[in-house]
Amino acid sequence: MIQRHLSSYIKEAATQYPIVAVTGPRQSGKTTLCRELFPDYAYVNLEKPDTRAFAIEDPNGFLAQFKKPVILDEVQRTPDLFSYIMVLADERKRMGEFILTGSQNFHLQDAISQSLAGRCAIMKLLPLSHRELTGLPNRDIFGIKSWEAPTASTGNAFEQIYRGCYPPIYDRKINPTNWLAQYTQSYLERDVRTLVNVGDLDTFEKFLRLAAGRTGQILNMDSLATDAGISPVTAKRWLSLLIASYVVFLLRPHQKNFNKRLIKSPKLYFYDTGLVCYLLNIRSAEALTLHSQRGAIFETYIVSETVKTCMNSGIEPPLYYWRDSQGHEVDLMIEDGESLFPVEIKSGQTVNSSMFEGLDYWRKLSGDSHGMLCYGGNESYTRNGIDVRAWDSF
Repeated sequence: MIQRHLSSYIKEAATQYPIVAVTGPRQSGKTTLCRELFPDYAYVNLEKPDTRAFAIEDPNGFLAQFKKPVILDEVQRTPDLFSYIMVLADERKRMGEFILTGSQNFHLQDAISQSLAGRCAIMKLLPLSHRELTGLPNRDIFGIKSWEAPTASTGNAFEQIYRGCYPPIYDRKINPTNWLAQYTQSYLERDVRTLVNVGDLDTFEKFLRLAAGRTGQILNMDSLATDAGISPVTAKRWLSLLIASYVVFLLRPHQKNFNKRLIKSPKLYFYDTGLVCYLLNIRSAEALTLHSQRGAIFETYIVSETVKTCMNSGIEPPLYYWRDSQGHEVDLMIEDGESLFPVEIKSGQTVNSSMFEGLDYWRKLSGDSHGMLCYGGNESYTRNGIDVRAWDSF
């Protein structure tokens, strides 16, 4: 099994809280990881109809059957159970007694905020990071200024981006297109129908594919709604569903303005570029290198890898982008206290001077000499005071 960076944080949380919730997208490895970390725990899957019925109809009897700590899988399926778990946790005062997993963020968040606040640690397990796949330790996001260059960067960025990072693709050596086709269909049939009243799944799938075509771009909700043939209100609700089920996330703009007018809309990103490629009918790494969305998908990969770096350390990502009304932009800003570290992201495999324009503008404006350029090539070095880093540095 591939070693997951979040493992030590989950184990530590189980010594400090009576309840630990591990959430994330479907098929990110939550159940496998929890069962490996807590092999002596009882295990129950609440996707099973008879088990779920028992938990709903007789919660006290359901919980009384466990004489030792328990992993409750897909626990968002039984929201009324949280109040009973809270009572037991308060009575027993034993750390790590309940490990909860789930793939629908707002149901879990609602239940935890209403019933389990202060009693539950929340951990987010995303698909595999590149550093997990290669067996390297996680990065310290706040130490980015001292990140060393990769010692041997020879891989193909676009092969990795095309395949994506869902564990089953690697565990079972499955063709990514075939697996992602099944994953998408399962997502539409299970999560979408469960979470919202979507009468027309074909329209929702169209919306999902249109969103994929906008990854790495500033979100224009009205345009997305118009192209999908739905109202802006419906588009906003459906986007909330994609966020809640860990398909997409929003990167907010940083508001440090230096007396400049700033863009205030967020940028849209997918957590997994393999899914983006599937939704855009990109069927090979070679096709990706020639695709019109190549740059946006490469940017999505680097930003999502940086998000994983944060979440795999158990912290919320302190990440933003910066753009003024004149079009000057830095793709990624890492906030550390009152300081900002700018990262520019370019898919080209050969570095040229135009790649530094956003960073040069920012450095002149802010008076800060730091900065990093991440690009699609394999060499890492320093140029004009800017760290140039290969794609697999993140």
